[in-house]
Amino acid sequence: MSSEYDQTTFSLVVNPRAGRGKAKALLPTVTAALLKALPGVSLKVYQTSSFAEAGAYCAAAVEAARPGAAGRHPDSLLVMGGDGMMHLGLNACGGTDVPLGLVPAGSGDDFCRGVGVHAQTLGAVGVITKGNTGHIDLMEMTGNLADGTRRRFAGSIFSSGFDARVNARVNKMRWTIGSLSYTYAALAELSAFEPLAYRLLIDSQPLVQTAMFVCVGNAGYFGGGMRGCPFADVRDGMLDVTIINPVSRMTLLRLLPAMFSGAFVNDPAVRCLRAKEVVVDGDELYAYADGEDVGAVPIRLRAAPRALRVYLP
Repeated sequence: MSSEYDQTTFSLVVNPRAGRGKAKALLPTVTAALLKALPGVSLKVYQTSSFAEAGAYCAAAVEAARPGAAGRHPDSLLVMGGDGMMHLGLNACGGTDVPLGLVPAGSGDDFCRGVGVHAQTLGAVGVITKGNTGHIDLMEMTGNLADGTRRRFAGSIFSSGFDARVNARVNKMRWTIGSLSYTYAALAELSAFEPLAYRLLIDSQPLVQTAMFVCVGNAGYFGGGMRGCPFADVRDGMLDVTIINPVSRMTLLRLLPAMFSGAFVNDPAVRCLRAKEVVVDGDELYAYADGEDVGAVPIRLRAAPRALRVYLP
């Protein structure tokens, strides 16, 4: 008996090292669940050995994807791993109509949280097999980016101050302990951190000030569950901006636990704004987005409404 998935190709790109080997351990269960629920699908699985190789597999899958014909589901890209894999997937599919399936198996999985996809790996597979897709916003970044390009997308949060330095420290760790890695790195950075000089343009309005950090969000999570932009909505066509004004190290330490609930924004030192475009510049700033190295400022951030078609609950 034929189905809408007959002759449809799902390309599953996997980082087997994600989640300290969690992705590799769960891969047989994930593939079995996909094939059982979608018996007509041609499932192609690519286990990657590097970030560059994963990006190339994602790009090739999107380039080869066929749109849905009458009675047939479109070819899709599925990415399995942590936020790095999600970042590659959304950049491959962003600006196209190729559906992206998210299979979280990392230590943070912040993009999946922000989109509303099930945080458990098999729960997320169930989202894909139900076949419901919708469009969400992305954040477009332009500048002299670290990967040598001038433009790429981010899904979650762009960070450039204390938070970016913590992110850099986490990326250099030889071991990780999920969200506790971010907390450990934050405490290590806090001992010597001083406010940074920012020069911002927020919807063309200049804002020059010192701050502990400025983060710009499409979805609201970073650092393994911290709600850096707790009011962010991936369907509102806007970016959310969170600024923590200069405070003592003890005050910043007090605010860190409240970032997991988002309650830190109630502190008088915190300012929340919304914009369609933000230019981030300043002294001694280096940027990260979705946990990945973005590069030196200045970097222009724009809301990209409905730029990504994704499997949703």
